[in-house]
Amino acid sequence: MNRRRTTAGVLAAVVLLALAGCVSGPSLENRGAVTASPGDRHRLTVGSAGFTESDLLAQMYALLLNRAGYRTSLLTVANRELYEPALESGQIDVVPEYAATFADWLNARAGGPDAPPAGSPDLAATMTALRRLATPRGLTVLDPGRAVARNAFAVAGSFAREHGLRTLSDLGASGLPVRLAAGDECVQRPYCAPGLKKTYGIDLVAVDPKGVGTTQAKRAVQSGQDQMVLTTTTDATLDQFGLVLLADDKHLQNADYVVPVVNRSRAGGEGVTKALGRLNAVLTTADLAAMNQQVDSWRRLPADVAGAYLRDKGLLK
Repeated sequence: MNRRRTTAGVLAAVVLLALAGCVSGPSLENRGAVTASPGDRHRLTVGSAGFTESDLLAQMYALLLNRAGYRTSLLTVANRELYEPALESGQIDVVPEYAATFADWLNARAGGPDAPPAGSPDLAATMTALRRLATPRGLTVLDPGRAVARNAFAVAGSFAREHGLRTLSDLGASGLPVRLAAGDECVQRPYCAPGLKKTYGIDLVAVDPKGVGTTQAKRAVQSGQDQMVLTTTTDATLDQFGLVLLADDKHLQNADYVVPVVNRSRAGGEGVTKALGRLNAVLTTADLAAMNQQVDSWRRLPADVAGAYLRDKGLLK
C-alpha cells in the first residue's frame, strides 16, 4: 500500500513512542474493567495507519461521527505496534482495521510469533476469532461491510492474453515458470509463495524482494523481468502499468474485510456503532480502489475525496 505521512502524524508517532513503555494493554489485574458497559464520549480521536486507504477510511469515519453529533480529531500513527496499544489506552478511540490481519496480529501478540493464524478465508470464523482476541483488551470490533482489501496477484495484461489466464488456477495449469515480485516475508507466509505452490500448483521459481505493490515491483512485471506481483484488491494503479488481477478462485487469501475497531469504554456505545454502520451499506471494494486512485494518481486530498464520496452516497449533506 502507498503510505502517505503527514508532519502531524510523525509527531504523533513520536509522542506515542515515548508512551509505549507504559501502554502495553490491560493487565490481568484490571481485565474486568475492560468488559464494563460501553462508553459514549462525545470527543473522539480517529486513528489512521498513515497510508492512503487508511487515511480515507479515517476521514470518512470522522465525517460520519461529526454528522452524528460527535467532535472528532484525527491522529496518524503508521505503526500498529504503537497505535493498537494507544487504542487500548484511549489515546485513540476509533481506527479502521482489516479483519484477518488484525486477528493474526492480536493472536501473535497474545501467543507469540509462532502462534497459529487466527484469520482465515471464512469471514464468520475470522470475526469470531478477532472478537475473542479483542474483547479482553477493551476493544470492540464493529460489523464489517462489503469492502475487502485482501492480498491479490497481478500479471501483465499481455501475458494474461497470450496464455489465456483469468485465474490463479489457470496459471498453475499452464505450467509456466513464475518469478514473483513481493515482500521478503512472501517466502514463508502461507497465503503467498507456499500457498501459491500448494493450492494452485504454480511453478514459482523465485521471489523477487521488491515489496508489496510497490512501483518497482509493478515495473518489474511490466517489463517482463518478473511474471507476477503481490498487491491488493484495492490497488488503484494497475492500469497504469498494464497489469490485471488473476482471480483467487480457490480462496487462498484471508477475509481482510474493513472493520472499525473502537475503544469499548470510550466509543463502544450505540451512537458510534450506528454512525459507522451507515458506511457498511454502501462502501465496496471497487469504491475503495476508485478513491485510492483519486488520491494516489490524481493527487486529491483524502479529506476532499472522502467528503465527496459520502455526499454522493447521501450520507452527508
